[in-house]
Parts: sequence; structure tokens; C-alpha cells
Amino acid sequence: MSYPSSRRSFLRSVVSGLPLALAASHLRGVESRPAAGRRGIALGLDNYAVRAMGWKAPALVDYAASLNLDVLLISDLDAYESLAEPALREVRRRADDRGVQLYAGSWSICPTSPAFKPTWGTAEEHLRLGLRVAAALGSPVFRVVLGTRDDRKTPGGIAARMADTLAVLRACRSQALDSGVKIALENHAGDLHSWELRDLIEQAGVDLVGANFDSGNAAWTLEDPLDAFERLGPVTICSSLRDVMAWSVPEGAAIQWTAAGEGLIDWPALATRWTQLCPRAPVIIETISGFARTFAHRTDAFWTHYDRRPDALARFEALVARGRPLEAFKAPPGNEGRPIVQAYQKAELERSLAYLRQTVGLGLKGA
Repeated sequence: MSYPSSRRSFLRSVVSGLPLALAASHLRGVESRPAAGRRGIALGLDNYAVRAMGWKAPALVDYAASLNLDVLLISDLDAYESLAEPALREVRRRADDRGVQLYAGSWSICPTSPAFKPTWGTAEEHLRLGLRVAAALGSPVFRVVLGTRDDRKTPGGIAARMADTLAVLRACRSQALDSGVKIALENHAGDLHSWELRDLIEQAGVDLVGANFDSGNAAWTLEDPLDAFERLGPVTICSSLRDVMAWSVPEGAAIQWTAAGEGLIDWPALATRWTQLCPRAPVIIETISGFARTFAHRTDAFWTHYDRRPDALARFEALVARGRPLEAFKAPPGNEGRPIVQAYQKAELERSLAYLRQTVGLGLKGA
């Protein structure tokens, strides 16, 4: 598979053809020796970071291998050309041949969430299908979400949606344990505070469920990502990470996600805590950049739907005080803008990976 010449300078340092014995499959018990200066943390990408490419699983595997990554999270079931066992085994073989550990995922399993789609059947059927796919791919986890921040405004609020999600998790408990695949539940798009997700995981059972920690989404619940990680780190088994920029506006704060190393997150500090709290979980990058969202947390109405905890809010406010506005990214509409969006997404991702590998020391394979 060939790639645009604009990325050749980045890929010059890629070491290809790594033997399978050196591949990162840490959660399946095969340990790789990290390169000199490495922290021993696997590094990977979430396919949503390059969603504009429209790549299916084989092309995603090849792309991850071209970047010399340890892990690839394919977070969409429709990224596979087929969910039949032989087709999934072929994807796994391709990843094994290229030294890439696959992680599998999908989206909402809360049947009463506005984000839930019946594409894959009922919520239980969706989860059981995902567990089967993950097992066939050799993925140690199946990443799922509850919903989005809109769930906080639904009848019964987020507590009701948490109860509905818990019921689905419990209904699929035996299948999950039999498959050997753990369910990784994400703090997604402002749906759950870190303490709410931790509580839901513990109610479901840490033998069944862990966290897919998302640093960018933590800011959407008005939390400093490092503060949120202190709560979720001990139960984190997977991740979808990006950097965060935030700045003050009259009604609250504007939040814009950006490439790692270009926002407010102290990545060396996060990496140090990662090695202490969840060293076997991979750092997987999911850049989603170029736009800001405003959160009117200085108005009383905002807290009708969120849990106001003074200590957590103070840490978030301190984060905001260090920030500055970023320009939004806007591509021309239609076919004219598509290659520009594709190039932008790949640049955001690849700058993040280069920074985390070269400056922070992540990745098992080195540069």
C-alpha cells in the first residue's frame, strides 16, 4: 500500500518487517522489550482519528504498521468487510504478520440513549456480537459507550441511563467471561463524570468491565484530564486520548481538542501515572481537532444536569486559566474539501504520535 509523499519525512524513521515475536501483545501475556529510553507503554491509534479516509480494516492495519505502532483500535464494527469468522481471522492474521495488536470496539449499548442505534440489533445483541468479534480478532477488550452529554438531559437523567447500561452489562456477563474479552466502557462526549463511570464499572464488576479512558472527553464533564485519570486509571484497560485546550468565556469555558503536546495536558506527568496505575493498558491516540465547544458552567442552569464537585471544578478552572483560544479548522465543503480534511486528520494524528514517541518515550518499538 502506498502513501502520499507529504508524509515521507515522517515515515523515514519507520522500521518495517518487525518479527512477530517482538509485537506488542501485552494483555495476552507476550511481553515485548521496550526500546532504550521507552516507558514500556504500548502506543497505538484509534481509527476514528482518520475517519475521513474511509479505510476498512486491512488498510487500517497497514497504516498502523507503516507508523510502527504497537496497537490499532478499530472502534467501528462497519470497518470490517465481513463479520463472519473466516473474514475476521484473516484480519487478525494480517495484523499478526505486521506486529500490530488489534483492539475492537463499537458505540452505544444503552438502549434508552439518544445515541443508541439498532444497527446491530438490541443492546444485548450488539454487545454479544462485539464480544464475538473481539474474540475472533484476538482483542483483549471490546470498547463501548453509554451515549453523549445529551443523555444527562433525558428523563431520569444520567442515573437512569447508567441503570439501563448496567442491566445490559449484567445480561451479557456470562458471554463476556466465557469469551475472555473484557468490556471497556468509555467516558464519552460528556456523558459520564469520571466518578460516575468508576461507580458503574464497580457495580458491573471489575472482572467484567474496565474503563476506556478518554482525556478529551474528560474536559467535557468539566474535569482536568489528569484529575479524571486519577479516578479512572486503576480500572483503565484501554484508551482514546488527545490533548485539550481550554479558555475562559463569559458564560464558562470553551474547549477545543488538539494534537498531543499542543494543548494543556502534561503528557510526561500523565505517562508517569500511567506506568503506576495501568501499565498494561495501551496509550491509543484518537485526535479529533479543529472545533471548540462552549460549556456554560458559570450559569445555574448548567448544573441541573451535571454533578458539581468543588474540588474537581477548581482543578478544571485552574486548567482553563492556563489556556488560550485556538483557531478553528474549516475545509471547503464537498469533494473539494475532502482531501484537505484527510490531510489534516493524518497530520494531527502523526504529530501526536511523533511527540509521544520522541518526547514522552511511549511505544514498545521505539522510533
